[in-house]
Amino acid sequence: MKRFKIPHIFIFLFWIIVSCSLLTYIIPSGAFEREQKDYGEITQTVIVPNSYTEIPKNYSLQAALLEESVEGKSSPVSVLGTLSAIPKGLADSAVLVFYLFIIGSVFTVVQYTGAINAFLFALIAKFKNKPKLLLFLVYMAVFSASSFMGILGESIALIPVFLFLSKSLGYDRIFGFALIGVPLFLGWSSGVTNPFTVQIAQIIAELPIGSGIGFRFFVYLVYAMVGFYFIIRYGNRIKKNPSVSLMKDDEFNLTEFGSFEKENLERKHIYILLFFVLSYAAILLAVQLIGWGLIEMTGCFIGMLIVIAMIAGMSGDELMKAFTKGLKIMMVPALVVGIARGISVVLEEGMIIDTILYHSSEALLTIPKVFAAEGMLFFQTLLNFFIPSASGQALVSMPLMTPLSDILGISRQIAVLAYLLGDGLSNLVIPTNGILMAMIGMAGVPYQKWLKFIFRLFIFAMILAMIFIAIAVIIGY
Repeated sequence: MKRFKIPHIFIFLFWIIVSCSLLTYIIPSGAFEREQKDYGEITQTVIVPNSYTEIPKNYSLQAALLEESVEGKSSPVSVLGTLSAIPKGLADSAVLVFYLFIIGSVFTVVQYTGAINAFLFALIAKFKNKPKLLLFLVYMAVFSASSFMGILGESIALIPVFLFLSKSLGYDRIFGFALIGVPLFLGWSSGVTNPFTVQIAQIIAELPIGSGIGFRFFVYLVYAMVGFYFIIRYGNRIKKNPSVSLMKDDEFNLTEFGSFEKENLERKHIYILLFFVLSYAAILLAVQLIGWGLIEMTGCFIGMLIVIAMIAGMSGDELMKAFTKGLKIMMVPALVVGIARGISVVLEEGMIIDTILYHSSEALLTIPKVFAAEGMLFFQTLLNFFIPSASGQALVSMPLMTPLSDILGISRQIAVLAYLLGDGLSNLVIPTNGILMAMIGMAGVPYQKWLKFIFRLFIFAMILAMIFIAIAVIIGY
């Protein structure tokens, strides 16, 4: 195992695409019927329960090499289809990829003004005698934003700030990334009022929006404490003995993000940060209340770039210098998102996602209630590997899990909880999660290092999830 090394993330994802393509030759193809339904003001395409039909496969040399369309049959993914999955994935993720480029550039421009440096040094000085209190407050702010508001990909631009905070307090690169990554994904798992998970799932399950919030808040508190203890425990270990750091050979200089030299906090810095925070909050509020998507958010971030440059008194050349540097920083993270999407492309084109969905849900009908509910949890965890979009996973699985929970005599609220926990916790480790891969790419943390660091927490969090599900069944949640 010591000799085992995961290759570059692009190569790693490519081999996953190849493996999934091979699965399309082994796993039977099939499909559910789908229909348009209105959920409030939203029209979505959802699966029709009990409508699964198996589709015969077309095996031929042409189908294996260059693709072949035969009416009434499904063709396994060809060699050409495997290679084309990457550009198709990039095309499907074009808006998100561009969003990541822009949001990375926004941070770089703010960093260029010196506002972040000045504020961080002021903050560190303020809490110099209570550094762990500072870490806890920052951690809980991220955790709460994720759980209540559904903040996830929007936080990518803040990664350099957390890395700098970690370095300033004597920790390593993994600690800095964990300080933002752990609360983001654990907070997402608890989903107290997350509009992108729990609200969509409850609408599809025909439950009142916000119902069951008390139990989810309990999950929120438990995961918040467990996650922070896990991070601080690692931090204390590397503080006492730096040689136990999982990245002990890392220079941790952060030069790729520009200068983090000490600066005095000036009035222009305060104006820049106030504008950035208020604009950021306004954008997130518009996402919640108006239904803005990535395109509108990206447009606003471009506007923020212009205003920040004006407040800082930057010239056009200075603005473009910082802007293009941000594009370079985000090159790998942004492309990872598109390449990871290629995995879903081959699974969809091979028509095996619905087959996996069908047989997994059918198996749950044969076991007792508590185990069936736990089965829902593991089914959602597995499904997240193939459908790493939380809202997309809800639209695929909840139309099946809802009637299934009725048949099993399990409340629909438990089906929603299983979806939340299965989707959220697996985001900590699955390589098909484009947001995770983009974040560790920007943070400069190799995937195998992150997996080694986070795997124990993931297992413990899954055990807790099983306990939560069991309690929910027992109390009739």
